[in-house]
Amino acid sequence: GYQLLDHFKNVNVEQLQVFSESNKIDEIYLSLGHLHQDDLKKVILFTDNYFVNLKYLPTTKVLMTNPSNVQYYGYIPIIPEYKTPLEDYFNRSFKRLFDIVFSLFVIVFILSWLYPIIAMIIKIESKGPVIFKQKRNGLFYKEFDCYKFRSMVVNSQADTQQVVRNDKRITKFGKFLRQSSLDEMPQFFNVLIGNMSVCGPRPHMLKLTKEYEQQVHRYRLRHFIKPGITGMAQTHGYRGEIISQEDIINRVKYDIFYIENWTLLLDVKIIYLTIKNALKGEKNAY
Repeated sequence: GYQLLDHFKNVNVEQLQVFSESNKIDEIYLSLGHLHQDDLKKVILFTDNYFVNLKYLPTTKVLMTNPSNVQYYGYIPIIPEYKTPLEDYFNRSFKRLFDIVFSLFVIVFILSWLYPIIAMIIKIESKGPVIFKQKRNGLFYKEFDCYKFRSMVVNSQADTQQVVRNDKRITKFGKFLRQSSLDEMPQFFNVLIGNMSVCGPRPHMLKLTKEYEQQVHRYRLRHFIKPGITGMAQTHGYRGEIISQEDIINRVKYDIFYIENWTLLLDVKIIYLTIKNALKGEKNAY
């Protein structure tokens, strides 16, 4: 629901957080003229992590220096903290339409004949299901089953240990699937269902997501949109195993840049680079 919160002269951020969670608040309006800088930082961090839209009641000075961002709540000027392309209903609908058309094309003209071939080889090589399902965090942190062709022998560490170079769990055919990115192909069913997009931040396994959100400032911002089969980070050298904190920080930087600068042309470029990199091979694909 939407509620207007006022009287922030002596705001208690902890109380605000409890109130927002218990009442399922969607938007918070803050008066910049009555808020200390430290409290503002705390509120921004809280709203980022819990997917609450933060909007400011600006002072006259802020209003004059940011005229392009001003919205109005009745006659009261409001400045949103973020204004991203996919907040627009038309842009979201256009991206969704593109996802549906593209995923249907791949499923009908590629997976229809490729799926049986890959499934047969997987079954011959090792015991276990053809499709590997793993819980991932999607839009607004909601969990969903992410589909992949099984590339490893069935093991108990699949949901807790990320793949490393020369990982003994990977089968011979699985190595080929991963290096060619064919193991990701079933995710076009995720796209068609609607819990993923063709392009967007790559979803991580639940355990790693919990770790990264503690390590990287504003990590949860990448969950403001649907996760993708591929993304800007992957086309700029940050795919596969995350070895250092710098790797995940740079991934998040690219993800946030994508969210703030999305265009359909950018999606097309990412798809092109993904196909190009897959055909020439990538050193981090293992």
